[in-house]
Amino acid sequence: MPSSLRHAASLIVLHWLIALLVLANLALGLYVSDLRLSPTKLQLIAYHKWIGMTVLLLVLPRLLLRFIRPAPPPLPGPAWQRKAAAATHGLLYVLMIAVPMTGWLMSSAKGFPVVMFGAVQLPDLVGKSEALGDFFEEAHEWLTNGLLALVLLHVAAALKHHLIDRDATLARMLPIVARNPLKESK
Repeated sequence: MPSSLRHAASLIVLHWLIALLVLANLALGLYVSDLRLSPTKLQLIAYHKWIGMTVLLLVLPRLLLRFIRPAPPPLPGPAWQRKAAAATHGLLYVLMIAVPMTGWLMSSAKGFPVVMFGAVQLPDLVGKSEALGDFFEEAHEWLTNGLLALVLLHVAAALKHHLIDRDATLARMLPIVARNPLKESK
């Protein structure tokens, strides 16, 4: 596939790294939420926070790179699909920032610091407040559910392009692409 039709290598690496971290953190968050309070639960929550803050830190350079190296031109297809893809990508970026931010705000308001890798304590963003903590906890859950729904939609769309449309949409974001057996345009 010509490099002009692929995403920049730096964006591909960040895409897959962030995807793995987001999926791992969604699973970890769901698992931890059902555990009783214990040292294990507290350690897993710390890992959950680390992963969330790492996603936040990786999304920012990814956005910068996206402006420096815009996506390749869209493959031919219906205008509604291009608009839906653009809206989904935009919302994914918003949620990849909003979900960790609301988690950080919730931790701050509940009086539980965010300590990266057990070594670097991040500053509290708000003062301790039970009402604010509950608000940000609810917001974090709702936004996380929205992120999960958009991730599933994103994956379904990529698979639809690959398996049904048999176009190169997915191949453009894969780290390694052999000679593309799929058509690059219709």
